[in-house]
Amino acid sequence: MAARVESSIGGGEIGEEGDERGSMWDLDQSLDQPMDEEAGRLRNMYREKKFSAFLLLQLSFQSLGVVYGDLGTSPLYVFYNTFPRGIKDPEDIIGALSLIIYSLTLIPLLKYVFVVCKANDNGQGGTFALYSLLCRHAKVSTIPNQHRTDEELTTYSRTTFHEHSFAAKTKRWLEKGISRKNALLILVLVGTCMVIGDGILTPAISVLSAAGGLRVNLPHINNGIVVVVAVVILVSLFSVQHYGTDRVGWLFAPIVFLWFLFIASIGMFNIWKHDPSVLKAFSPVYIYRYFKRGGQDRWTSLGGIMLSITGIEALFADLSHFPVSAVQFAFTVIVFPCLLLAYSGQAAYLRKYPHHVEDAFYQSIPKRVYWPMFIIATAAAIVASQATISATFSLIKQALAHGCFPRVKVVHTSRKFLGQIYIPDINWILMILCIAVTAGFKNQNQIGNAYGTAVVIVMLVTTLLMMLIMILVWRCHWVLVLLFTVLSLVVECTYFSAVLFKVNQGGWVPLVIAAAFLVIMYVWHYGTLKRYEFEMHSKVSMAWILGLGPSLGLVRVPGIGLVYTELASGVPHIFSHFITNLPATHSVVIFVCVKNLPVYTVPQEERFLVKRIGPKNFHMFRCVARYGYRDLHKKDDDFEKRLFESLFLFLRLESMMEGCSDSDDYSVCGSQQRQSRDGVTGNGNENRNLSTFDTFDSIESVIAPTVTKRTSHTVTGSSQMSGGGDEVEFINGCRDAGVVHIMGNTVVRARREARFYKRIAIDYVYAFLRKICRENSAIFNVPQESLLNVGQIFSV
Repeated sequence: MAARVESSIGGGEIGEEGDERGSMWDLDQSLDQPMDEEAGRLRNMYREKKFSAFLLLQLSFQSLGVVYGDLGTSPLYVFYNTFPRGIKDPEDIIGALSLIIYSLTLIPLLKYVFVVCKANDNGQGGTFALYSLLCRHAKVSTIPNQHRTDEELTTYSRTTFHEHSFAAKTKRWLEKGISRKNALLILVLVGTCMVIGDGILTPAISVLSAAGGLRVNLPHINNGIVVVVAVVILVSLFSVQHYGTDRVGWLFAPIVFLWFLFIASIGMFNIWKHDPSVLKAFSPVYIYRYFKRGGQDRWTSLGGIMLSITGIEALFADLSHFPVSAVQFAFTVIVFPCLLLAYSGQAAYLRKYPHHVEDAFYQSIPKRVYWPMFIIATAAAIVASQATISATFSLIKQALAHGCFPRVKVVHTSRKFLGQIYIPDINWILMILCIAVTAGFKNQNQIGNAYGTAVVIVMLVTTLLMMLIMILVWRCHWVLVLLFTVLSLVVECTYFSAVLFKVNQGGWVPLVIAAAFLVIMYVWHYGTLKRYEFEMHSKVSMAWILGLGPSLGLVRVPGIGLVYTELASGVPHIFSHFITNLPATHSVVIFVCVKNLPVYTVPQEERFLVKRIGPKNFHMFRCVARYGYRDLHKKDDDFEKRLFESLFLFLRLESMMEGCSDSDDYSVCGSQQRQSRDGVTGNGNENRNLSTFDTFDSIESVIAPTVTKRTSHTVTGSSQMSGGGDEVEFINGCRDAGVVHIMGNTVVRARREARFYKRIAIDYVYAFLRKICRENSAIFNVPQESLLNVGQIFSV
């Protein structure tokens, strides 16, 4: 079926639901209440687990391969990108080294490892993880589908604050206007798009820099051959992504550990052999002298020096694999000192051979260990690329759950680790763009300029989000917030001003890539928001449904109809449109709302909330399926089976709660309006999340209030229920007759009087994205023979 209805709503035309309030509206409010009670009262705040010393060492070692691969390979290209025109004054090397030392200390060590990593969302990192934290502590989500029942999840950790506190004032300021919510969302999208740009640029610069080592021992090889070798490595890297990192991940940590061991050893050798005086760069005085000598070249060189801290965005995005303490220990004990030795060793070598700056890393390697080091460097570059690609997949999955990215296929690659995913469409797009950047520039200097632009923008976005996290989540004093923000912005804005000089030298690449993804993500989110507003505006009153009678004014045919909707209350417009165009509907109707929450995961036992709507002889239910941004609809996760298991559990427990189920004697007469809300809804006792009660004792504690039994109408046929078991048998019989999945196929169009940019965004960009993205039926693994699409058209 593809029946359609013409509706027209604008951005500001969604009226409040109570415009025509009367007796029917009062009855509707009594019959279809939110699932406050079903949500239960579970609380289990996330806490960092305690680890033994040996386990902490083991996890720290493993984190090297996943978290620090990108940051660790920066010595391959930092000095060349700092001095692309050569070294004119040997003293500049000391100044550049001092800048590298203090950049590593201030940004990765102090800011990210010891502050930002603490702002994880139950162990999850990345810009959307920070956004999820903010959405839980303030109503800043642009899609208004939040409800207090969501806060009762085990994983929904949040804090409260005093009404007159600085945090409360900030919260009210953020919630006050839709423009501020949109600004926050755009900020998050910008940071996400820049990390996607990193996923393209990191493999390009890392692999190209590693392959460039061939020119040192094989001088007859030209740059074209190096580019071909890099492209072959990149194609191989992206081609094996579908296997997942779990199968080859055990190699990552040893490779990166050997890499750090090698670069530290070579660094100490070069310091001892060439110029131990480079260690005076640990004094910040040489930074002052570096800039005092003047010249625009010294200021723009900050764009190259900033490459020494690239990889911190992947560090935070890949945080979910390891506890924060292991990440902190690995950086402090292994990564940080090894990087300092590596950069100091290169600086010592360049003090003696400044003309070797183009291949400083490979030129500084002793000839005896050159080829083993080349192999390790290439392997480390591949690991670094893998870290940013995995981070990109994770961020896109998070954006998908927040309604900010078109529906794409997401595949789990590991049974052990939930966070290891593979997105085929994005993988091939990244590969094409990565090869285009590598083959197009053919020069790591221009790629480095592009890379630096992307990294500094991500750092700025993280600082602004952290400012809100410190206020709303950590409830820090405003002085501490101001101190952190000012210190971070001073360093990052300095770097940002430097990369602005290099926008025309390759820095435009991440801006173009980010702009393209930003348009896609924001237009998709806008369309998703308007579709939700349309559903809210056009939903049907439960009183109208009850007015149709037990048969809904139609023939009730055997079978079960699963009506998918984005609403957690009310009857969706597609159902009323469906029953007004067809003379029959199913014996059992279940309204299914699949809801994504700003939490990293929803435990299986808390995933489904089930309640009855209307009298028993209507056989109508509502099921809300809740997912976190890390959860995934997998083929082996039988959605329909779990839904019915939750429904049957609800019915059995409801039958034990004598007098607590909904009354069967409803009509649309005025007598029902005199019943109290608790009388109509059975004191809400069936509204509890019954799947959370495991023993009869706990059920007894729930049903303590007694309710007088009410007389029910006699219902003919198989719809006469004498208990929960009989209704389970009835629903099982209907299930055997067939389950039909009824989904809305909403077409969004711009209004004729809309401005041209809005018509382009809706009629072309959004329509194209809807056409190429996955259907909801594919996400829920609905067989085509059981699918029924109900078409709707509305204008915005």
